[in-house]
Amino acid sequence: MSGTPDATPFGPSGGGPAAGPAHEQPGTAADPGPPLRLHFIGNATLLVRYGPLTLLTDPNFLHRGQFAHLGYGLVSRRLTEPALSVEEAAAGGLDAVVLSHLHGDHWDRVARHGLDPALPVLTTPHAARRLRHLQGFRNATGLRDWDSRTLSAGGVQIRLTALPARHAGNLPLRLALPPVMGSMLECGLAGAPPSLRLYISGDTMLFDGLRRIAARYPAMDVAVLHLGGTRLPGGFVVTLDGPRGAELVELLRPDHVLPVHYGDYTVMRSPLADFLTASRKRGTRNRVAPWVHGRQAVITPGDRAVDVA
Repeated sequence: MSGTPDATPFGPSGGGPAAGPAHEQPGTAADPGPPLRLHFIGNATLLVRYGPLTLLTDPNFLHRGQFAHLGYGLVSRRLTEPALSVEEAAAGGLDAVVLSHLHGDHWDRVARHGLDPALPVLTTPHAARRLRHLQGFRNATGLRDWDSRTLSAGGVQIRLTALPARHAGNLPLRLALPPVMGSMLECGLAGAPPSLRLYISGDTMLFDGLRRIAARYPAMDVAVLHLGGTRLPGGFVVTLDGPRGAELVELLRPDHVLPVHYGDYTVMRSPLADFLTASRKRGTRNRVAPWVHGRQAVITPGDRAVDVA
């Protein structure tokens, strides 16, 4: 199913796309459905399980000490070990990969060789073209902002909507970096309103497009934020650092926050502690779950609690 991009302009004090029938408050179905299970493998890589459906986000399985290629000859050394290998992550079967953008710390050579090339990949049009034509992933699908796809199995569904994201603030740098998408995963029983909403930011900086997300999804159960304050040569910051991440939490007002994409590579200069400190100053620290590499989170519909193990 494909959604329609909303052309309504949205600035600092403007309006945004109104919530329509597909964006009712979560948890309105009589049966709220199964819990949502997330396994933090490392960097921005998550296993997302909802009933019989399993998604893998931003597959990055390089080992500690190996280098991710970031383009234009830039590389960054990995500082952590992934909690699972690509074989372990795919062992139970994958229904799709959700790829925010085509950078070497989100889609690496280990994933490229270890994943089934017939696997559906939901990503940006830029990444989909390269995956199909250069890497043999023939089922890569490019989604523009507000486009949607629905995956269904065993009486449940996940509706994924591509959302605005922007890797850099200034235009020349933005043009030099690959386009990025955020994602909203709306989980629920097939044909029913969603019971849970999971937002994944992608590698983004703060910009007006994020206000449109807040307007369209006023009820958000969990936000997975890509942090790290990634710093390129010349001092350019291209992902949320701690203070910017806390500002985004204040804008979106999710019930719970799961931070990812921090401390994994040498280019990441803003540790998790920066985000926790900034969240405390803004009064949102209680929304941040105790979530670190290798941990698993279970989000229960209805009470929308997050249990981390």
